[in-house]
Amino acid sequence: MGCAISKTNSSPDKNLNIGKNKLASEVSECKFVFLGDSAVGKSSIFQRFCKNNFTGEHEVTIGVAYMQQKIQLKNGNYLKMHLWDTGGEERFRGMAPLYYRDTNVAVLVYDVTNRSTFDSIKYWMNELDSKIKQDGIIIAMVGNKCDLPDGDKQVNTITGKKFAEDNKIFFAETSAKTGEGVNNLFELLSEEIAKKMSASKGIKR
Repeated sequence: MGCAISKTNSSPDKNLNIGKNKLASEVSECKFVFLGDSAVGKSSIFQRFCKNNFTGEHEVTIGVAYMQQKIQLKNGNYLKMHLWDTGGEERFRGMAPLYYRDTNVAVLVYDVTNRSTFDSIKYWMNELDSKIKQDGIIIAMVGNKCDLPDGDKQVNTITGKKFAEDNKIFFAETSAKTGEGVNNLFELLSEEIAKKMSASKGIKR
């Protein structure tokens, strides 16, 4: 069974802090922050997208890690992503607000083979609630390790999609190990950002 990716109705459009936007082809900027429990694969998704590599060894993210990646949008413009990977251990959770307070996109990651990591998504949704209402940030929930056999999975695609639909957020399943679904996830979110940018400027795409 392949990895799933879907779009649901997101929060109402509001002003996004995405840098300078012009009508000409150019590079705009936005900030992504990865949130979720330890060992769900946040860093692995991060590495797969930015460097197209994967290591099977789990290394705890101490505090936060940062990378940049640039993607071309369908309208010919470019989007420069500032990607922040936060540590998932309990001792680092207090630092997370320092990084998501001015973010444009929050990527909430869980491990499809570990139900408790999926249950933790509710914690992050509650943490982000005021930002969702105030800033209209884009939220994506991502079930990682979807390459593993169905028998190993504790959270199936239907359960993930239902939660995303109920909370009006984006949903995707990825495999950082194989790369399945990773690029599609970032392309979907980048185009959503572009739509919000165009709407805020009254530009027809």
